[in-house]
Amino acid sequence: MRHTISVLVENKFGVLARIAGLFSARGYNIASLAVSETLDPAISYMTIVVEVEDEKILEQIKKQLNKLIDVITVTDFTKKEHVDRELVLVKISYSSKEKNKLENTLNKYAARLILHKGDIAIIEVAGEQEQIKQLLHDLQQFGIKELVRTGRLAMAY
Repeated sequence: MRHTISVLVENKFGVLARIAGLFSARGYNIASLAVSETLDPAISYMTIVVEVEDEKILEQIKKQLNKLIDVITVTDFTKKEHVDRELVLVKISYSSKEKNKLENTLNKYAARLILHKGDIAIIEVAGEQEQIKQLLHDLQQFGIKELVRTGRLAMAY
Protein backbone atom coordinates (compact mmCIF):
# COMPACT_ATOMS: atom_id res chain seq x y z
CA MET A 1 0.00 0.00 0.00
CA ARG A 2 1.19 3.50 -0.79
CA HIS A 3 1.38 5.93 2.10
CA THR A 4 1.78 9.69 1.84
CA ILE A 5 3.90 11.37 4.50
CA SER A 6 4.73 15.06 4.84
CA VAL A 7 7.90 16.15 6.57
CA LEU A 8 8.55 19.74 7.61
CA VAL A 9 12.33 20.25 7.71
CA GLU A 10 14.87 22.99 8.16
CA ASN A 11 15.90 24.25 4.74
CA LYS A 12 19.60 23.37 5.04
CA PHE A 13 22.25 21.77 2.92
CA GLY A 14 22.21 17.96 3.12
CA VAL A 15 18.77 17.47 4.72
CA LEU A 16 17.29 15.85 1.61
CA ALA A 17 20.31 13.54 1.34
CA ARG A 18 19.96 12.45 4.97
CA ILE A 19 16.26 11.68 4.54
CA ALA A 20 16.83 9.79 1.29
CA GLY A 21 19.68 7.94 3.01
CA LEU A 22 17.38 6.92 5.84
CA PHE A 23 15.03 5.25 3.35
CA SER A 24 17.74 3.59 1.26
CA ALA A 25 19.65 2.30 4.29
CA ARG A 26 16.56 0.40 5.39
CA GLY A 27 15.68 -0.81 1.89
CA TYR A 28 12.52 1.27 1.47
CA ASN A 29 11.79 2.76 -1.91
CA ILE A 30 10.49 6.30 -2.24
CA ALA A 31 7.77 6.11 -4.89
CA SER A 32 7.36 9.89 -5.09
CA LEU A 33 9.11 12.89 -3.58
CA ALA A 34 8.27 16.59 -3.82
CA VAL A 35 10.17 19.29 -1.93
CA SER A 36 9.80 23.06 -1.79
CA GLU A 37 10.17 26.03 0.50
CA THR A 38 7.23 27.08 2.65
CA LEU A 39 6.14 30.64 3.37
CA ASP A 40 9.18 30.71 5.64
CA PRO A 41 12.28 30.26 3.42
CA ALA A 42 14.12 28.62 6.35
CA ILE A 43 11.66 25.69 6.26
CA SER A 44 10.95 23.18 3.49
CA TYR A 45 7.92 20.93 3.02
CA MET A 46 8.53 17.41 1.74
CA THR A 47 5.80 15.11 0.51
CA ILE A 48 7.04 11.53 0.40
CA VAL A 49 5.09 8.58 -0.98
CA VAL A 50 6.39 5.23 0.20
CA GLU A 51 5.08 1.76 -0.55
CA VAL A 52 5.05 -0.52 2.49
CA GLU A 53 2.97 -3.57 3.22
CA ASP A 54 3.11 -3.51 6.99
CA GLU A 55 1.81 -0.75 9.28
CA LYS A 56 4.74 -1.47 11.65
CA ILE A 57 7.21 -0.56 8.92
CA LEU A 58 5.39 2.74 8.36
CA GLU A 59 5.58 3.48 12.09
CA GLN A 60 9.31 2.69 12.04
CA ILE A 61 9.84 5.07 9.12
CA LYS A 62 8.03 7.88 10.94
CA LYS A 63 10.02 7.27 14.15
CA GLN A 64 13.30 7.30 12.24
CA LEU A 65 12.33 10.53 10.47
CA ASN A 66 11.45 12.17 13.80
CA LYS A 67 14.92 11.30 15.13
CA LEU A 68 16.67 13.36 12.46
CA ILE A 69 17.80 16.68 13.92
CA ASP A 70 16.61 18.84 11.00
CA VAL A 71 13.07 17.37 11.01
CA ILE A 72 10.43 19.63 12.57
CA THR A 73 7.28 17.53 12.10
CA VAL A 74 6.18 14.32 10.39
CA THR A 75 2.57 13.86 9.27
CA ASP A 76 1.11 10.61 7.97
CA PHE A 77 -1.88 11.26 5.72
CA THR A 78 -2.99 7.60 5.69
CA LYS A 79 -5.83 8.13 8.16
CA LYS A 80 -6.22 11.91 7.88
CA GLU A 81 -8.61 13.81 5.70
CA HIS A 82 -6.49 15.42 3.03
CA VAL A 83 -6.25 16.59 -0.54
CA ASP A 84 -3.53 15.28 -2.81
CA ARG A 85 -2.61 16.30 -6.32
CA GLU A 86 0.04 15.71 -8.93
CA LEU A 87 1.10 17.83 -11.90
CA VAL A 88 1.81 16.20 -15.26
CA LEU A 89 3.19 17.56 -18.53
CA VAL A 90 2.59 15.33 -21.55
CA LYS A 91 4.04 15.77 -25.03
CA ILE A 92 1.90 14.19 -27.75
CA SER A 93 1.82 13.92 -31.52
CA TYR A 94 -0.94 16.14 -32.76
CA SER A 95 -2.32 17.38 -36.06
CA SER A 96 -4.79 20.21 -36.50
CA LYS A 97 -7.29 17.65 -37.90
CA GLU A 98 -7.49 16.16 -34.38
CA LYS A 99 -8.23 19.49 -32.70
CA ASN A 100 -11.85 18.75 -31.68
CA LYS A 101 -10.99 15.26 -30.49
CA LEU A 102 -8.13 16.62 -28.36
CA GLU A 103 -10.21 19.51 -26.97
CA ASN A 104 -12.96 17.09 -25.91
CA THR A 105 -10.41 14.88 -24.17
CA LEU A 106 -8.79 17.83 -22.37
CA ASN A 107 -12.14 19.29 -21.26
CA LYS A 108 -13.11 15.94 -19.75
CA TYR A 109 -10.10 16.16 -17.38
CA ALA A 110 -9.71 19.93 -16.92
CA ALA A 111 -6.38 19.68 -18.73
CA ARG A 112 -4.85 22.51 -20.76
CA LEU A 113 -3.03 22.66 -24.05
CA ILE A 114 -0.08 24.89 -23.14
CA LEU A 115 1.94 24.63 -26.37
CA HIS A 116 1.29 23.60 -29.95
CA LYS A 117 4.19 23.74 -32.37
CA GLY A 118 4.19 21.82 -35.63
CA ASP A 119 3.01 18.29 -34.95
CA ILE A 120 3.73 18.42 -31.21
CA ALA A 121 1.44 19.52 -28.39
CA ILE A 122 2.23 19.82 -24.69
CA ILE A 123 -0.61 19.21 -22.24
CA GLU A 124 -0.71 20.25 -18.57
CA VAL A 125 -2.97 18.73 -15.94
CA ALA A 126 -3.07 18.79 -12.17
CA GLY A 127 -5.26 16.26 -10.42
CA GLU A 128 -5.70 13.10 -8.46
CA GLN A 129 -3.69 10.07 -9.45
CA GLU A 130 -6.68 8.14 -10.84
CA GLN A 131 -7.76 11.11 -12.97
CA ILE A 132 -4.26 11.45 -14.39
CA LYS A 133 -4.11 7.72 -15.11
CA GLN A 134 -7.36 7.96 -17.11
CA LEU A 135 -6.15 11.04 -19.02
CA LEU A 136 -2.91 9.30 -19.97
CA HIS A 137 -4.91 6.32 -21.18
CA ASP A 138 -7.07 8.61 -23.35
CA LEU A 139 -4.04 10.50 -24.71
CA GLN A 140 -2.41 7.29 -25.96
CA GLN A 141 -4.56 7.56 -29.09
CA PHE A 142 -2.54 10.66 -30.06
CA GLY A 143 0.84 9.07 -29.37
CA ILE A 144 2.55 10.08 -26.13
CA LYS A 145 6.12 11.17 -26.90
CA GLU A 146 7.22 12.25 -23.42
CA LEU A 147 5.84 12.43 -19.92
CA VAL A 148 7.02 14.39 -16.86
CA ARG A 149 5.33 14.20 -13.45
CA THR A 150 5.81 15.95 -10.17
CA GLY A 151 5.64 13.94 -7.03
CA ARG A 152 2.37 13.85 -5.15
CA LEU A 153 1.57 16.91 -3.05
CA ALA A 154 -0.72 16.59 -0.05
CA MET A 155 -2.34 18.88 2.50
CA ALA A 156 -4.57 17.98 5.44
CA TYR A 157 -7.81 19.87 6.08
